Amino acid sequence: MIVGTRGSKLATVQTKYIISELSKVTDEKVDIEIIKTTGDKITDSQLYNIDSKGLFTKELDRAVLDEDVDFAVHSLKDVPTELDEDLTIAAVPIRESPHEALVSKKSWMELSQGATMGTSSLRREAFCNYHQKNFKLEPIRGNIETRIRKVMEGQCDATLMAEAGLKRLGLTKYIKEIFSLDYLTPPAGQGALAIITRKDSVKKTIIKKLNHYVSAQEVLAEKKVLEELGVGCQWPLGAIARTKGDQLDLNAILLTKEGKILSKVNLTGSIKEAEKLGINAANHMEDYI
Repeated sequence: MIVGTRGSKLATVQTKYIISELSKVTDEKVDIEIIKTTGDKITDSQLYNIDSKGLFTKELDRAVLDEDVDFAVHSLKDVPTELDEDLTIAAVPIRESPHEALVSKKSWMELSQGATMGTSSLRREAFCNYHQKNFKLEPIRGNIETRIRKVMEGQCDATLMAEAGLKRLGLTKYIKEIFSLDYLTPPAGQGALAIITRKDSVKKTIIKKLNHYVSAQEVLAEKKVLEELGVGCQWPLGAIARTKGDQLDLNAILLTKEGKILSKVNLTGSIKEAEKLGINAANHMEDYI
């Protein structure tokens, strides 16, 4: 089998993890094909100021469609809500932490008014404003290691990152603080991976063995909110679903860039009805889009 992946260290680590998990369910050898995406080539723009649909995924998905590779590994939060009709998410492996983390030499409380917060996320900007931190917000791009280096060298005072990426790269020593899911609500799908195949792929049966039902249902509910609202990173929207036994709790929050809450929804339902829960949450929020 051949797997397509971005060339960043995080993407490579995530792909090698999937290969390792596959080795437990099949004897097939898996080779890696590095594919550069549009998002990898853009280094000087806020992501929400450009057409970001499939920014980090479309070239990989094209390789799957063209059968140049058998499957692709994505960070699920980067996957567009609408896939090509010939593609499918064959598996969502067990999810890593969805929490947001602060990378800084100072704690969140120690960061004073006027401190420089490096972020290219509209959602993170909005949450900083919501919590009235009065930061000087500046764009920061580059891979995880580059962004950490910019903070450690004093180019900015702090940045916010997904805890999952830092854990996967063994960089947790740079985490100053981890936020609760209510205080800084993550984007839909954060911490989860998506394995994309063609719907007619003969390899799909093998890939499906890596699916983790609970993780898949959580992210299904979260991504359904985005799909129904028809929004991406151009809107400051956080969505997180967590399981408690057979129940699924879904929290979604929509803010303005300035940090005002437009809509906040908390719903609970059966884990079997994750999709319905996401649709219901979106129906509560749609008047604010």
